[in-house]
Amino acid sequence: MQLLHEPSPQMIKDERIYAEMGVTDEEFRMVENILGRLPNYTEIGLFSVMWSEHCSYKNSKVVLKKFPTTGEKVLQGPGEGAGIIDIGDEQAVVFKIESHNHPSAIEPYQGAATGVGGIIRDIFSMGARPVGLLNSLRFGELETPRVKYLFEEVVAGIAGYGNCIGIPTVGGEIQFDPCYDGNPLVNAMCVGLIDHKDIQKGQAKGVGNSVIYVGASTGRDGIHGATFASEELSEASEAKRPAVQVGDPFMEKLLLEACLEAIQNDALVGIQDMGAAGLTSSSAEMASKAGSGIEMDLDKVPQREKGMTAYEMMLSESQERMLLVVEAGREQEMIDIFERWGLEAVVVGKVTDDKKLRLLHKGEVVADVPVDSLAEDAPVYHKPSKEPAYYSQFQNEAPFKPAVADMKETLAQLLAQPTIASKEWVYDQYDYMVRTNTVVAPGSDAAVLRIRDTEKAIAMTTDCNSRYIYLDPYVGGQIAIAEAARNLVCSGAKPLGVTDCLNYGSPEKPEIFWQLEKSTDGLSNACEVLETPVIGGNVSLYNETNGVAVYPTPVIGMVGLVENVDHITKQQFQQAGDLIYVIGEAGDDFGGSELQKLQKGAISGKAPAIDLSVEKARQDQVLAAIQAGTVSSAHDLAEGGFLVALAECTFGTQLGAKVTLQGEDVVKESFAETPSRYIITVAKDNQSAFEALIPDATLVGEVTKEATLTVQDQAGKSVLTEEVSKLEDTWRGAISCLLK
Repeated sequence: MQLLHEPSPQMIKDERIYAEMGVTDEEFRMVENILGRLPNYTEIGLFSVMWSEHCSYKNSKVVLKKFPTTGEKVLQGPGEGAGIIDIGDEQAVVFKIESHNHPSAIEPYQGAATGVGGIIRDIFSMGARPVGLLNSLRFGELETPRVKYLFEEVVAGIAGYGNCIGIPTVGGEIQFDPCYDGNPLVNAMCVGLIDHKDIQKGQAKGVGNSVIYVGASTGRDGIHGATFASEELSEASEAKRPAVQVGDPFMEKLLLEACLEAIQNDALVGIQDMGAAGLTSSSAEMASKAGSGIEMDLDKVPQREKGMTAYEMMLSESQERMLLVVEAGREQEMIDIFERWGLEAVVVGKVTDDKKLRLLHKGEVVADVPVDSLAEDAPVYHKPSKEPAYYSQFQNEAPFKPAVADMKETLAQLLAQPTIASKEWVYDQYDYMVRTNTVVAPGSDAAVLRIRDTEKAIAMTTDCNSRYIYLDPYVGGQIAIAEAARNLVCSGAKPLGVTDCLNYGSPEKPEIFWQLEKSTDGLSNACEVLETPVIGGNVSLYNETNGVAVYPTPVIGMVGLVENVDHITKQQFQQAGDLIYVIGEAGDDFGGSELQKLQKGAISGKAPAIDLSVEKARQDQVLAAIQAGTVSSAHDLAEGGFLVALAECTFGTQLGAKVTLQGEDVVKESFAETPSRYIITVAKDNQSAFEALIPDATLVGEVTKEATLTVQDQAGKSVLTEEVSKLEDTWRGAISCLLK
């Protein structure tokens, strides 16, 4: 939006120019009251981005308050670039997840790449070295050229950025469903390690201290990116392509190393990434958190394009930029560090004591606004909430009872469903071994990275079955937390905490706000029971295309601690002769299941029921059994049920399995998606020790050296016999086959 003559404050009011920036009439009146006058064009621009949902959480604050955010290990909760949890020995793990959904729908390669770049900056701005990347992706069915294009380009963008910067992409999850056709979800997570002494805060403290701009120069890309992320996609969104930034991972690699060096210098007072809303959010938030003000001379801001206005510079979301506050008189020490890494570092302003953000441009004051009004005083809305008609209809529906004529054929069809099928086509594009700390690579329940020079490792996962949340937001929210924690437990890790990315439709619609309210109640409840505090995250609303919302998709990023690398456990079977156990019984849980979607083409009914006290007890038991050295492999039962999980345990092993199903109902035993269940293998020598630790584990069979899956019912009648290689080929080839 380049204007030769910016409209006058009176014109902005009379012609409602503010409305084009996403500011409502009522919000404009609030700004007028705060300033005691009409805002100019730059000032209303500052308010429009800082009061957008993306920056202020004005529609979601009321539900975010419910999350438990503290715990004995929490060193930094929500409110900074990323959350931090203590892992002992004066070390901590830093992690956060963020969305880049709208940019990825318009320009999938750069949208995904800059999503990765932004989340990496959130981690190293805290003083941590990023060690691993994960993602959580949602697309429509791989049936149309457009969805295939979005999928291929998003994956290429994630790979391109992560591989170039040299941080391994070690895990993630992908689901495919028609509701994401027009609005894919691209959530990126980064995990870093830090020594307690190096923890940084984004605060502009110390009157007279200098404000230094470092990194790439500012261009016209990404102007109003935060506002763009706070409205639904429509036919007109294509015209907003300029709002998508372009990433440069090589520049970011230099910026990362320079910032980690700068953090070791005590001249540094505060540091923050210029993320959404660029220079505006970083300066206003740093000053507001410190109870100070900032004055900046925009003539000094490095500019990539000629004739940029104050409005454009403040709202640009050009990538690979940071804002630092440095002790007065020691600026050159900092500038030297960045110049040594080939980066520009320029003093652009100073910390003041008047709690104002004052901007100078061409010798004039072009903005003079209280920092708290930008960072803290956005209106908070409690939108109307209404139970959708579909919910009561689903609750009263008779439970779905699948009829299966051919068990072998049904298992093969489930393994070929893109949500279940191997994601190798995706993760083979990622360098997941760079830096050589990856112990468990993509393809198991969680990724595991060793922590150098210690016995410890960290496990990490992303998870969310949005179908359950659509059917029943409260129960589905509980299941999302529980499943993420189970993934970590199966890897030998104790879950530590959560970062979440809440992806929903428009909060203006009472039925959508109801989904947001109910699911956050379920998430909060599970976090309390499972002792996994929420230490940060991101809200992404308005995920709609032409009025159709995505399923409510609160993606859970979770990190756990493996106390000793000897405890690291994989989902793959380890050796022939090991005993196969199942923990937990199958229920009639087919609502929202892969089998229901396969047979009906849609989902309906009740979500599977979960008892969080049972969930917690089983997680503690399984982790204790792993730590006691009695477990050879562990895998949680999720999409597709028991037979899918059993097959997954054999893939990549040259081994098979012979099992007997437990209950009368063969279909239920094979394919129900009842939560809180595990498949565990145990060496025969460890049988009695394992059974003493988990008395209600049921022995169902053993691992065989013949690579065949042999399943029988209680009476000894064959349910299916199939070569593992055939099932594995179906599972491995499904996604690449759909893309051809």
